[in-house]
Amino acid sequence: MTSHRARNAADLSRLAQRKPSIDEELLDSPSDEPFAEAVVDLSAIGHNVETIAGQTSAAVMAVVKADAFGHGLLPVARTALASGATWLGVTSASEALTLRAAGVDAPTLTWLHRPDEDFGPLIVADVDVSASSVAHLRGIAASAARSRAARPANVHLKVDSGMSRNGAMPSEWPALVTAAAEFEREGWLRVRGIWTHLATADEPRRPEATRQLSSFDDALKTAGAAGLAPDLRHVANSAATLAIPESHYDLVRVGIACYGVEPVSGRTYGLRPAMTLSARAILVKRVPAGTGVSYGLDYTTRRASTLALVPLGYADGVPRNVTPDARVWMGGQRHRIAGRISMDQFVVDVGNTRVDMGDEIVLFGPGDRGEPTASHWAQWADTNPHEILTRVGPRVARRYVNADPPIGGRQSEAIAAVDPMNGNEPTTDRESAHG
Repeated sequence: MTSHRARNAADLSRLAQRKPSIDEELLDSPSDEPFAEAVVDLSAIGHNVETIAGQTSAAVMAVVKADAFGHGLLPVARTALASGATWLGVTSASEALTLRAAGVDAPTLTWLHRPDEDFGPLIVADVDVSASSVAHLRGIAASAARSRAARPANVHLKVDSGMSRNGAMPSEWPALVTAAAEFEREGWLRVRGIWTHLATADEPRRPEATRQLSSFDDALKTAGAAGLAPDLRHVANSAATLAIPESHYDLVRVGIACYGVEPVSGRTYGLRPAMTLSARAILVKRVPAGTGVSYGLDYTTRRASTLALVPLGYADGVPRNVTPDARVWMGGQRHRIAGRISMDQFVVDVGNTRVDMGDEIVLFGPGDRGEPTASHWAQWADTNPHEILTRVGPRVARRYVNADPPIGGRQSEAIAAVDPMNGNEPTTDRESAHG
């Protein structure tokens, strides 16, 4: 017994002293590539904006709120403006001022504000502001007086024509336009636009859009009677721009369609999805039949199978509540997600498909190869593609391809320095950019 123990001790000692071999290739050139990235094809953004602009005689506003639906505020804004858009639309003051700080001086509208916030920086930066109440108008006028800007504030009055969200109710509208006319006469602001938003434009056969347009026309008449003569009347979102031509008026506001998602169910308009979300397998293991996977062990392998670990999770925007139909693309085919999606990772059951650490796994893309799209993920998560795209978080590196001019070098550094909504410095696939 003593001799056996001695031999074991000697074996353990030798193992402890044995040095693992070092991969000389890794020693010389470790990879600095991200293990997950969202690749944004700016030529697709340009194509989509051009396609939309060809559908209307109205001016086109590219809606770039929420970091351009997760695609990158500044690269998308510049691409859209180079492709036919003449306006930009954002939600907040910080987004609008980020554009101005980066030298983007195109007409820009921002539409969600507290009535008592300081509108002075927006007025000085020549950013248009939306107002839905007399309280908002008073705040804008007071800010104009404090800022002593060389110009009055440009204001777009919003009427609630039937969506019951933002905008003045029809009963409040006469007081709003009367107050706006008074502030305009005093020189504190200029009513540049009147607008509303459609609730059911993505279902163009429903009657509500027609009723909203009628309500909007009534609001315009009331504004005219109060002495207002705005340059811009705007109603149409992406779906209405493509499916309800009578909603175009002077300006259309295009959001999700810019990013290549078809906005009207059952109809296609030749849009191209711009984002591809992918990651690299960081661990691969072979498991026997009957192996439980992830929290709760809800998923069990039916046969001996290979599992690939994907370093993306719900902290990065991957929906946790997807159905068992959810799939990813790897090795030329779709594969099932095994078990629950965790905060930072999830597992894919690839069966007997060959997979190595470092192999690409595509969550969604344009669908050209058969990979899922953002619309597929929206179905699996019982949401809309807008949420899928905007959920892609700042831990996921963005890489821009087919940029003209290419994004990179000092331009990338400038973008990163002034864009607080994009924690990752944009990089460019230069080969794609020049090819």
